[in-house]
Amino acid sequence: MQPRVLILGAGGHGQSVAEAFALQGGAAVVGFIDDGVAAGSMVFGLPVLGNMGSLPAHAAVANAVCVAIGNNATRQRLTAQAVQAGFALATVVHPRAFVAPSAVVGAGSAIMAGALLGTCAQLGQGAIVNCGAVVDHHAVVEDFGHLGVGAVMAGGSRLGQGAWLQAGCALGYGVVVPAGQTLPLGTALGGR
Repeated sequence: MQPRVLILGAGGHGQSVAEAFALQGGAAVVGFIDDGVAAGSMVFGLPVLGNMGSLPAHAAVANAVCVAIGNNATRQRLTAQAVQAGFALATVVHPRAFVAPSAVVGAGSAIMAGALLGTCAQLGQGAIVNCGAVVDHHAVVEDFGHLGVGAVMAGGSRLGQGAWLQAGCALGYGVVVPAGQTLPLGTALGGR
């Protein structure tokens, strides 16, 4: 049965995720859930069905969610709420991304246009690998980690749970970024 997906978050990232699902195929996006947009509004050609408080009521029209919120802590909290409400986590991989056959992608992750996951790369649950970002061979992005546009992780590097590499950041070989840390735009950390 084809997944029927609600996207949690109707902002720019949510709209990008909706478009990626449309291009990927295999799932039907039924609408958005967003606390800041009135129910009944149309966003990117899809209805806003309600706010997070209304999520359980939409189980009749959807069986999966993709949390499209850039803030890692918020994405983790909303993911837990959705799972508790009985929804599966939908993963989206833009058709213009490359994911190596040996890479592992956690549930609820979003891999956007031009992103690359190399040999034996690992993404945890709810990770974001944004446009043009690279998770090279044997690199690990823990649960709810986030690579901004054009961020790069060299082989064997590790992004801790809920950590964020803002746009243009680079991690050298074997570099570890601790859980919850945010690296400012364009930061480069050398490796071995």
